Amino acid sequence: MIVRQATPQDAQGIVSILQAIVDKGGTTAFQGEVPADFLASVLDGSTPRGICHVAEQDGALLGFQYIFPLKDGPEDRATIATFARLGSTQRGIGGALFGATREAAIRFGYRGIDATIRADNTGGLRYYGRMGFVDHHVTPGVPLSDGTPVDRVTKLLDLRGAA
Repeated sequence: MIVRQATPQDAQGIVSILQAIVDKGGTTAFQGEVPADFLASVLDGSTPRGICHVAEQDGALLGFQYIFPLKDGPEDRATIATFARLGSTQRGIGGALFGATREAAIRFGYRGIDATIRADNTGGLRYYGRMGFVDHHVTPGVPLSDGTPVDRVTKLLDLRGAA
């Protein structure tokens, strides 16, 4: 498995991975059709302090992870999201991606990373816990597109002192 910085040429593969996860349902806050330009400004470098890494094997994308500045939050905090191709979880993809993402976050001067996960996404909650994220707060009852309320758990990783 190779982890590398994503490029605009990876856009279609990234959208395909995420759309399959959205279509399956139950693990991501994303809903509906994933736009073709999803992450375009991160992939082309026009989002300051934003980066996306992909994991690939034999030329096929296995997963991706991105960070960019937290909207309406402290300037020294990033938000993160991680996605693995359906059927590829439990293969070390997330851990491999996080090594590269963590290095980039430190290089960009972030002091913390925020991960917000649906409360019913037990795999995502476990993953971020294994990466060192700790519970910060819960936003109760955020409605899905069908109106079903699902809590959102925000976990934080403190990067201060990390090198």
